Amino acid sequence: MHEDLYRRMLLLRLAEEKVAALYPQQEMRSPVHLYIGQEAVAAGVCANLKTTDYALGSHRSHGSYLAQGGSLKAMFAELYGRRDGCAAGRGGSMHMVDESVGFLGTSALVGGTIPMAVGAAWSARLRGTDAVAACFFGDAAVEEGVFTESLNLAALHRLPVLFVCENNLYATCTPLAPRQPAAAAEIRRRGEPFGIPGVRVDGNDVLAVHEAAATAVARARKGEGPTLLECMTYRWKGHVGPDADTHLGYRSQVELDL
Repeated sequence: MHEDLYRRMLLLRLAEEKVAALYPQQEMRSPVHLYIGQEAVAAGVCANLKTTDYALGSHRSHGSYLAQGGSLKAMFAELYGRRDGCAAGRGGSMHMVDESVGFLGTSALVGGTIPMAVGAAWSARLRGTDAVAACFFGDAAVEEGVFTESLNLAALHRLPVLFVCENNLYATCTPLAPRQPAAAAEIRRRGEPFGIPGVRVDGNDVLAVHEAAATAVARARKGEGPTLLECMTYRWKGHVGPDADTHLGYRSQVELDL
């Protein structure tokens, strides 16, 4: 298991570093939101999923796509807008998809795939399968109304959903602390009003993520309903593009070096 997790994380890191190196050539015509620094989250969660399960990502999509088994070749083809890309060259970086491995897609809309995961889980329930749906989203997505609505519906019907918040502490250039009052700072608690268990883990510890996700997936398969998993992590690159964005002034080089 440890070797599998390492291989997943290494694939994600090397792929993103290659994107960062090639992007300045300006042949990739879509914006890229790199996953460097957050690899343990997707690797730890997706190691618990089967190809008959469902995974959905955010606009920072390369990591979850590859971790769920998406094609590296098809991903790069998509970045270059080629017909053999995973979305036939029409979606670019923020619209990865591969139904053959259960990766139902990503969205440029903040929180856009959260209700889609609930729908996929409901479909699995209606068809009588044991499939689980996992959706990845950033900390800013919990401020979208659809996040709360999705928690409510998933809890009401005890749907097999794993809500995975990749809390990298920033919504574009706005840090988490000024955005949320102290009482709501722990995103894992957002499911409490609906009876959804919430777990906060070190999102840079792949073993901790894997263990927490394993428990959540097992609960979902047994019909015990959804779980909210908050993974505390940090992105090393800027919000968008191949470079760091410390020059914008919202975080310092000292913070990045830590």
